Amino acid sequence: MDEFILVGVVLLLALGAYWSLVIFPRQREFQKQQRYVQSLSVGDEMITFGGIIGRVHAIEAETGIAHLEIADGVVIRIVATALMRPFDPEELADSVRRATGQERPE
Repeated sequence: MDEFILVGVVLLLALGAYWSLVIFPRQREFQKQQRYVQSLSVGDEMITFGGIIGRVHAIEAETGIAHLEIADGVVIRIVATALMRPFDPEELADSVRRATGQERPE
C-alpha cells in the first residue's frame, strides 16, 4: 500500500514539474502574443513568423485577418497571430552580426 502512495506522490510531482516547465510558459507566451496582436494598428511595420517584412494596411478583428503591404501596391492577407514582432532594422542587424560572430562596426 505504501508503494502506491509513493508512486502517486511521484506522479503528482512529475505532473506539477511538467506543468510549470512546459505548459505554463507556453500559455504565458501565447497570452503575450495575443495582447501584442490586439495592440497592432494600421501603419506598424512588422515581421511575420515566416520572415516577411511589411506594413499593416488593415486589420479585420472579427475574422483575425491582417492585410500586410509587403511592397508598393502588393497587399497580402495573413493570419493576425502570425505577426511576430515590430521591424527594427538595427536590432535585426545586431542579431545577425552576433549569430555570425562579427563585431559591430565602430
